[in-house]
Amino acid sequence: MRIDVRHNPSFAVARIALDPGEELRAESGAMMATSAGVDVKASTQGGVMKGLKRSLLGGESLFITTFTAPAAGGWVDVADHLPGDIVVTSVSADKPLSITKGCWLASGAGVGLDTKWGGFKNLFGGEGGFLVLASGDGPVVLACYGAIDTIQLAAGESVTIDTGHVVAFDPNTTSAIRKVSGGMMQTLKSGEGLVFDFTGPGWVMTQTRNPSALETWIRSLMPGETSGASGVLGGLLNR
Repeated sequence: MRIDVRHNPSFAVARIALDPGEELRAESGAMMATSAGVDVKASTQGGVMKGLKRSLLGGESLFITTFTAPAAGGWVDVADHLPGDIVVTSVSADKPLSITKGCWLASGAGVGLDTKWGGFKNLFGGEGGFLVLASGDGPVVLACYGAIDTIQLAAGESVTIDTGHVVAFDPNTTSAIRKVSGGMMQTLKSGEGLVFDFTGPGWVMTQTRNPSALETWIRSLMPGETSGASGVLGGLLNR
């Protein structure tokens, strides 16, 4: 499997070249195009209950699409629904990967996806809470809203990041999720909800835009919503 990312960082597309009979698994709706003869099938990957768990708790789709290359090989183009960057990483038996809501785009057939608890559920933004755990062996394609940055942390070094800006992180880091201090009023004033505290050694991958903030802004402009601060508050409480 060979992966080439083009049109990054704003409108990235990943082309995954597959050997004969090789499989790729991707988020439902991620396919942009395929070469001739590539077989396409959708399933819950592990049964309905596992698919529901991944969808309702991890923020990914209920169904996963499997692409299988024909005897001559082939390729698949995948892209995210939001404008932004794509990064290719990998997992191995001793190096799983924790991925936040909606950032998994595709992976090799040797990569398994499960859902794990990542901390306190944010009542006001749907951020944080459950994470997608990628394990096994193979490449993983991650998508983000905006551009991707990677923060390298030395042993004992710490950083605090808004949950909506976290894409994925090294399992070697120590992480904890908490609410920004100051209570509800402080949250409404600052626009901040939950944050991740990470401590190295390890790395944290971030996105420069927050999908939940985009959703809140769109809700504030929808018919029937009050504009301004009241509209934002209404969007938060109606999530």
